[in-house]
Amino acid sequence: MLTTLDTLFEEFERQFDRLRSMTTGLTYPVVPMDGVRREDDVLLRFDVPGIDPDSIEVSVDRGVLTVSASREEDYGDDVRVFVRERPTGSFTRRVYLSEHLDADRIEAAYHNGVLTVRIPVLEKAKPRKIKIAKGDVKALAA
Repeated sequence: MLTTLDTLFEEFERQFDRLRSMTTGLTYPVVPMDGVRREDDVLLRFDVPGIDPDSIEVSVDRGVLTVSASREEDYGDDVRVFVRERPTGSFTRRVYLSEHLDADRIEAAYHNGVLTVRIPVLEKAKPRKIKIAKGDVKALAA
């Protein structure tokens, strides 16, 4: 239900980030995501551990869902950091939505470091059975 370009775009972003980190030594945090399609909706789950839920922003604009958050660590002047593996700063993840999803009814919830975004499927996009006419009905013209 997400657009097919989304996976291509995301792969391009991953490869670009990998190349940038190889050439500059800089790495930029990525928000890991799982997406599942259910009968009536699509669920996206984003891992945002250690992030204040008040810093998370979910928005949708012209078919693009954007999840942004930030994590800042202030150790003070009298502390010397000797290992720093947890990313800090601003995080953004964009997902391109299919026209079959109802962007007006998106819901989001945060629990135990996981942001869950629920996007309903439009009624017209849901699978349905087609009734077959029987009996004295004329054949459909082609």
